[in-house]
Amino acid sequence: MLLSWDEGTWRARQREHRDRVARWTLPHRERRRLGAAHPVLDFLFTYYSYRPTRLERWHPGPGVTLTGDAAEFLRWPGYRRTGDGVCFDPALLPAERRATGEFVLRLLRATAARPARLGCFGLHEWAMVYRDDSPRHEQLPLRLGAAGTDAVVESMPLRCTHHDAFRFFTPPARPRNESTPTRAGQVDAEQPGCLHATMDVYKWAYKLAPATPSELVADCFELAAEVRELDMRASPYDLSALGYPAVAIETPAGRAEYARAQAGFADRAVPLRARLVEVAEQVAAGGTADAQLTG
Repeated sequence: MLLSWDEGTWRARQREHRDRVARWTLPHRERRRLGAAHPVLDFLFTYYSYRPTRLERWHPGPGVTLTGDAAEFLRWPGYRRTGDGVCFDPALLPAERRATGEFVLRLLRATAARPARLGCFGLHEWAMVYRDDSPRHEQLPLRLGAAGTDAVVESMPLRCTHHDAFRFFTPPARPRNESTPTRAGQVDAEQPGCLHATMDVYKWAYKLAPATPSELVADCFELAAEVRELDMRASPYDLSALGYPAVAIETPAGRAEYARAQAGFADRAVPLRARLVEVAEQVAAGGTADAQLTG
């Protein structure tokens, strides 16, 4: 049974979604206009490829008929007219989008089935500048200097499980990691304690769009923004001038603070990942518009 939203209802949801994400999209646009950069927040729009205009765009997800003047949605894949209005139907998605749904489904299910590992302490960012004369964020000073940063990496084991973090390790850091994460092995290695796996819940949300209800995309984006802040606060960079106090993972207290926050983020990702599994099931199967996935 489809839900039916009149135009006043779905227009209000459109506005609420746009206003919700504007706290990130508008400052990002202003920085771009000024030619300025933000080493923490720009990541959400550069590493992640979802442009601000697309993040602001609202979609209801499957199971909803939009009545009134909803013809604007017919420009996007998966939408069709019904007797009462317009709805999103996963059965109309192209084959490549279904393949994406199949991969996301396998990855999210596998990740959710594993216990969270909390012993990495954010050292992936340190491994990205280990014994490197040209750090990735050259405009930011290293809190402990180059020698101090290298000493931290050498004092603790590297336990990174995420390919998209590991691939940025410097060549001297790679052999120090306890494993060699690869793209091909991602489904077999991803684990829910990893900060990057938690941030990537947002990536899988937008990869499934427009099947993903935009409220769910925004939930995932907000979590990714908070995780990114911890990721950089625990990094070797000095971000104090930007208002980010360091999580000093080179100390026992800092490592404990990091692990607590990491566990909290992993817990918050559990229901988001579960909701995305439902969306991915619809996309992979080319489900009908009768499913009630309203987010």
